[in-house]
Amino acid sequence: QDEYKPDKDLSEVDLKNAIRVHHALATKASDYSKKSNVLKLKTADWRVFLFQAPSKEEMLSWILRINLVAAIFSAPAFPAAICSMKKFCRPLLPSSMTKLCQEEQLRSHENKMKQIAEELAEHKLHPVEKSLKSKEAEEYRLKEHYLIFE
Repeated sequence: QDEYKPDKDLSEVDLKNAIRVHHALATKASDYSKKSNVLKLKTADWRVFLFQAPSKEEMLSWILRINLVAAIFSAPAFPAAICSMKKFCRPLLPSSMTKLCQEEQLRSHENKMKQIAEELAEHKLHPVEKSLKSKEAEEYRLKEHYLIFE
């Protein structure tokens, strides 16, 4: 809502409140009906932001541009940490620029989607009892949430 001033330096508050778009995804907020032309931005740390654009065309333009920048700043994930407790750990998502060309990056994302879908299907084949409040049940829910989000 503030007027954009290109010559004005960013303050510490501006930088603190910046939204990191690496490994983020912008989509039309089809499940949000209070206002029109709303896009949803899901970030790597699982936060969700809603933005309203002045028109449908501008909303689609924002989605395209945000996803393009997110793709550029989304180098492939590092493997998750390994521990002897067999505890689920999310992979580390670097915020560096990808070294892959667009075609390689698309293939990488397609392979990752296939891998995640297979992992989610396998995960759902071995459910834990939902009523349990154990660490095992919490680990199962955490991994399922991650796989669905991804």
